[in-house]
Amino acid sequence: MTQGIIISLDVMGGDDGVDVVLGGAEIALKRQPDTRFLLFGREDVITAGLTAHPALAAASQVRHCDVTVEMDVKPSLALRQGRYHSSMWRAIQAVKDGEASVCVSAGNTGALMAMARFCLRSMPAIERPAIAAIWPTLRGDSIVLDVGATIGADAEQLVIFSVMGGAMARALFAIQRPTVGLLNVGVEEIKGVEEVRKAGQILREVDLPFINYIGFVEGNDLGKGTSDVVVTEGFSGNIALKAAEGTARQIAQYLRAAMEQSLMTKIGYFFAKGAFNRLREKMDPSKSNGGVFLGLNGLVIKSHGSASPEGFASAIGMGDAMARNNLLKKLSDDLEQFRNVLNNEPKLKD
Repeated sequence: MTQGIIISLDVMGGDDGVDVVLGGAEIALKRQPDTRFLLFGREDVITAGLTAHPALAAASQVRHCDVTVEMDVKPSLALRQGRYHSSMWRAIQAVKDGEASVCVSAGNTGALMAMARFCLRSMPAIERPAIAAIWPTLRGDSIVLDVGATIGADAEQLVIFSVMGGAMARALFAIQRPTVGLLNVGVEEIKGVEEVRKAGQILREVDLPFINYIGFVEGNDLGKGTSDVVVTEGFSGNIALKAAEGTARQIAQYLRAAMEQSLMTKIGYFFAKGAFNRLREKMDPSKSNGGVFLGLNGLVIKSHGSASPEGFASAIGMGDAMARNNLLKKLSDDLEQFRNVLNNEPKLKD
């Protein structure tokens, strides 16, 4: 292997087969030519697929795995049956062993989280990891977490999510003190469930130097880009993510139908085609595909199972950027500094 980031891929994960993974890896390679790949899965299938991607073949090593984790298998069963021998496990293991900087998989989310937690273990003081996603907004990208890993987080977990989201924003967006908001049903401090209010109180009182807590934000602030980081628990975060993706597809469908209604609309579309293409590009969910499991001793990226090659390339690009910008080091430093502040403020533990 040469210089550059090494990324391990679970080639067998996802809904649409190896062609999506290999196609996405080739797109990512064009964008970052010094990236190298470890490809985990059935050697005969991967080798056959690589015949259409000679540049990727030259930048990759194939590691044969007998077991594939199915998309509908329970996480506990996947962990028992797929440990050590599956393409998913061995792609994660490569990160633990230092062979790769990032693992990317489009496979079963629950199984991937279970294996990643078992193999990589959580960072100190992290009870549960979070899934963080890039969220396109009117003023650029922001980060939203948790979007599905932790259901019903308590106040301390929400504060830790804020610290982790801030570290991710610093790594990806080069913002020294990113703004952080807690997702709530209103911006007033008296609104919301108790754990969210308590998390807000802690964040106001500790005044951490590496994040700028701006208070509560509402659902409509997600698209506005009111804050660089939006923090919530996994139940509401996942609903918000799926609602946003569905809305983007709905609007695209409306536009397509409207442009086909009459001769005049077709003529209008012809003259406005460039603007509509730019709008479609902005609304394309694949451009923001990929969620990172924050809080583990290693980088694992979950791609949508139904992602296109372009979407899978976006997930690879996210992991590549995190590795190049030392996200784990920033996250470890921020968590340690937060714990030191908390230890010096005993009233905040009550």
